[in-house]
Amino acid sequence: MTIPFLITGPDDATVTVLLAHGAGGAMDAPAMARSAEALAAVGLRVARFEFDYMAERRRSDRRPPPPRAETLVPEYLAAVRAISGGTLVIGGKSMGGRIASMVADDLHRGGEISGLLCLGYPFHPIGKPERLRTAHLERLQTPTLICQGTRDAFGTREEVAAYALSDRIDIVWLEDGDHDLKPRKAISGFSAADHMATMAGRVKLWTDGLGSGQLAGNR
Repeated sequence: MTIPFLITGPDDATVTVLLAHGAGGAMDAPAMARSAEALAAVGLRVARFEFDYMAERRRSDRRPPPPRAETLVPEYLAAVRAISGGTLVIGGKSMGGRIASMVADDLHRGGEISGLLCLGYPFHPIGKPERLRTAHLERLQTPTLICQGTRDAFGTREEVAAYALSDRIDIVWLEDGDHDLKPRKAISGFSAADHMATMAGRVKLWTDGLGSGQLAGNR
């Protein structure tokens, strides 16, 4: 099966970041495009791909809903095996990052990936903070960076502070950012471009430190 990747960034980059989309946005959705462009601007190669249900939306007038996250694991693994080029970091936005986190440890143990990057992790469904999606994150062994807005409705800074997460997980908090990492400039003083640049800079520092024991984020 041929996977149509959307590649952004230099072909000769030493690090490739594989990103899957969120539940409702395609691989070329504005938030995905902004993230890919920001990461490419710091020298990373970004490969975006779509799950079959989202590709079906492109091919027809049907709008199939996203299936259960667990059922998308084989598709994510297929994308990992289809991509090539240097050091590989897997991840995604929201649901895409969640699915990557489900497969990360097996891939890391096998030497197939060097790290996990989540852009806006969905720690719980909106309005249902008791339904946590963190059990596997408590024992995660893969070097992980989560970039999260402090007012993300899927997990605010105050909520996440109470979770028992693995010490392999670093979190970069973006002040007043929402689930797309976008702040309200009038309130925070930061623009969306500011946060994209900060996110990309921290990701670059983190990828530079993979394998050396350096950590880039903070709880």
